[in-house]
Amino acid sequence: MLRAILVLLACALPVSAQEATAPAAAEQIVADLSRDDVDITTSFDGSDIIIYGAIKREQPIPQDAPLDVIVTVEGPARAVTVRHKERRLGIWVNTGKVSVASAPNFYVVATTRPLAKILYQDEDYRFRISVPLAIRAFSGAAEVDDVVPYTEALVRLREANDLYRLDDGAVTLAEQTLFRADVRLPANLIEGLYATRIFLLRDGRVIDTFRAPIEVRKVGLERWLYRLALEKPFLYGIMSLALAIAAGWGASAAFRQLQRR
Repeated sequence: MLRAILVLLACALPVSAQEATAPAAAEQIVADLSRDDVDITTSFDGSDIIIYGAIKREQPIPQDAPLDVIVTVEGPARAVTVRHKERRLGIWVNTGKVSVASAPNFYVVATTRPLAKILYQDEDYRFRISVPLAIRAFSGAAEVDDVVPYTEALVRLREANDLYRLDDGAVTLAEQTLFRADVRLPANLIEGLYATRIFLLRDGRVIDTFRAPIEVRKVGLERWLYRLALEKPFLYGIMSLALAIAAGWGASAAFRQLQRR
């Protein structure tokens, strides 16, 4: 029942008009995931998702151009503000900012070959596949003349935290029929519905797409603390303070015992 609900939610995600009205492809993707949910516990240090499938076709394999596969996994989108700081008179001050209305918390692109060699730019704009195009919208009037350096900085920061990633060559394709991608999910994930997209390409053009959801959720003590912080922040703060005091007192007592020996 849960799987059916997630599939319906994934299907409800926005798609481009071209994608919604595209005719049935001569080659179609048949795919699945090794798991469609990820549990975040106190000991969670990341997870691996295997995305695999085959190409369904009614005719012989075309020989005019090689087949390629792109797999993307996208986390929940959030608003974020990117600020630029400069050192003036010995202190760091904000000199500009750009408000991004929609940027995924996590985004990875895995391909059979280098992305620039297998995907035309107009197709990239149409399906928003590459990492920079995952940042979809800005909010309010821009306070700077050029927003590009700010979006590039956001991408660099999230790449450094392993939240944005381009894995060229990470998808294996056998006999232009079977494919597999191993996608590593980092430990610093947030809860929410993650969208998996698979693109089938020939000669730089997308000929078929496939979507599937992955649910990421906190469980156990991790979820209890998360809900407590959201729903009862005062109690959470008092508890955190009490634990900090107890830990400090315990460390001090242990140190005194060691000095007496």
